[in-house]
Amino acid sequence: MKEFQPSDAIKRLPDQFFATLVNKLNTYQQKGHDLINLGQGNPDQPTPDHIVKSLQKAAENPINHKYPPFQGFEHLKEAVATFYKREYDVDIDPSSEVSILFGSKAGLVELNQCFLNPGDIALVPDPGYPDYWSGVALAEGVMEPMPLREENGFLPDYNEIDPDVLAKAKLLFLNYPNNPTGAVANPEFFEETIQLANQNDFCVVHDFAYGAIGFDGQKPLSFLQMPGAKDVGVEIYTMSKTYNMAGWRIAFAVGNKSVVKALDVIQDHYYCSLFGAVQDAAATALLDSQQCVEDLRAAYEQRRNLLEEGLKDAGYETTPCKGSFFMWLKAPEGFTSESFADALLKETGLFVAPGIGFGTYGESYVRIGLNNSEEKLKDAIGRFKQFKSNH
Repeated sequence: MKEFQPSDAIKRLPDQFFATLVNKLNTYQQKGHDLINLGQGNPDQPTPDHIVKSLQKAAENPINHKYPPFQGFEHLKEAVATFYKREYDVDIDPSSEVSILFGSKAGLVELNQCFLNPGDIALVPDPGYPDYWSGVALAEGVMEPMPLREENGFLPDYNEIDPDVLAKAKLLFLNYPNNPTGAVANPEFFEETIQLANQNDFCVVHDFAYGAIGFDGQKPLSFLQMPGAKDVGVEIYTMSKTYNMAGWRIAFAVGNKSVVKALDVIQDHYYCSLFGAVQDAAATALLDSQQCVEDLRAAYEQRRNLLEEGLKDAGYETTPCKGSFFMWLKAPEGFTSESFADALLKETGLFVAPGIGFGTYGESYVRIGLNNSEEKLKDAIGRFKQFKSNH
């Protein structure tokens, strides 16, 4: 069979980190190993019943069997605006400041194609979500990593960035609560970011995937709550984590009108908008009771407390997890992130994500997900203790 050569764009793409992790996990599962998957960020709880029922009802509506409007239904955009006003006291114009996305991952990749020409610079967090890299590669951009260090609360230090690089940057990606470190942002940091964006004329993209998951009584801060934020950027919010709708593939971008317009334009060429029933169910999720969200947040906090206490008791060094559903654990002395993850898998059946997969500054850490029952996490703690005693 003839083998066709892929385009240069395909060749530029980095290896898909999460796909590689899943393949490794599947290999061990097929061999019958007793595994606990702590490596993926896949919500383990089902979508709340009232959202599922909304989808079922909407699927019976013949209007949803037709092509939806290219840029999404207005009633969903109005629901997004209502959600942002209720949750963050942020005013959003549904007609010009909301773009409906096929999941946040798609939007994050598309933004690079919207605003980067070949050779343009995108500032990305290191460690950070690997698909930021994919978007930059497809757009033939240049990625400039911003180190996230524990001593700085896993916030980038803008003073470390070369002023010439800042002047040439077109995009800056942020993500708080942070994947993979569990850190959160403060108002002073976002204010500094807005000032820097104004000075250097780049667009800020805040990936707010874990916006609903904050701990210790602290609600995560929306970038758009800061004065002037809409002038310099957008926030990407996904339904996946807040409402356990990961498989539904729906998210939205809110903020700067020119960025929203560019996203709508590129998506007009990729898609014909989302299935209308999914849009209806998403509106239900945003507008109805948020008790399910609070219950989910509380469950993650309880799991975090259990895991944090157990790991510390076993002699491991954890970093503060203030939000998201991930913990960032230091590898024991003598191990790299990959050798620690491999040893855990082979010796105990614990599957964790090596930090190097999130960037150079992820070395010496592993990411642990909170997407398991307390019973499973107790089992995991026992295996971590056994590993420690063996080494």
